[in-house]
Amino acid sequence: MSATNSANEDTFEGKVVWITGASSGIGEALAKALSGSGARVVFSARRESELQRVRDECIAAGADSGDLLVLPLDVVDYDALPAAVEAILKRFGRVDMLVNNAGNSQRSFCLDTDMQVYRTLIELNVLGQIAVTKAILPVMVEQGSGHILVTASVAGKVGVPLRTGYCAAKHAVMGFFDSLRTEVAHLGIRVTTIVPGFIRTNIGSNALTGSGAPTGKADVDINSGMDVVECASEILRGISEGSEEIAVGRRPEMELLKLKREDPTAAFRLMEHMAADARSRQEADA
Repeated sequence: MSATNSANEDTFEGKVVWITGASSGIGEALAKALSGSGARVVFSARRESELQRVRDECIAAGADSGDLLVLPLDVVDYDALPAAVEAILKRFGRVDMLVNNAGNSQRSFCLDTDMQVYRTLIELNVLGQIAVTKAILPVMVEQGSGHILVTASVAGKVGVPLRTGYCAAKHAVMGFFDSLRTEVAHLGIRVTTIVPGFIRTNIGSNALTGSGAPTGKADVDINSGMDVVECASEILRGISEGSEEIAVGRRPEMELLKLKREDPTAAFRLMEHMAADARSRQEADA
């Protein structure tokens, strides 16, 4: 089933949607699905060549080139945000939906992780999302409507090994946007948190080691996760249905959400076993 057939296309027809992290993974899949549903899409990420590729593939799939805007952006370049917002307004006149999707992960034990890695993860995954959101909020307030989404993670609900910085960032993201929802509802602005499990993207190979270098290798769990196109389809369905928190995934990690809620002690013990397994693999590879 395609993403465009699995969601109510009327929900997105003509809407202006700004997606950060649109050059790969979930952001790319959402950009393609939304453009295929008639949305006017703004693609942002640091790699302009990859954004152009995604745009060209959207056009090849039938999207109108006039409805697509490539807007290169580093979300932690806060000084660049006013001009980015102005460029979108100049082109489309409004912003109906912001999808905060930029981010990166981590694969290292705390004892092996430089403090700079934590700073990088927090700034990119948390402060960057907050900065982009704050840049667009006044526009939505003036419009009297808008929808802000953020890609969090199961790791924003459960503390898992090798991801202390990533979990800290995603827990912070969940807290910020849940809090924001309470503050802007009366202004006609909706907030949705997306909670993916293992999705087949390049997040594993891009994840930072303790020194801050990319791992350069994919995770087995990521490679066996949900197809990214199916993930985008599920997210669009959740948006169409008005869900304020969209959990998306097909593997057992999704059961962790229920386990952490109903039996946190059991969740803690399970994660300790996972950490022990990770240490054993690390020692075997040494």
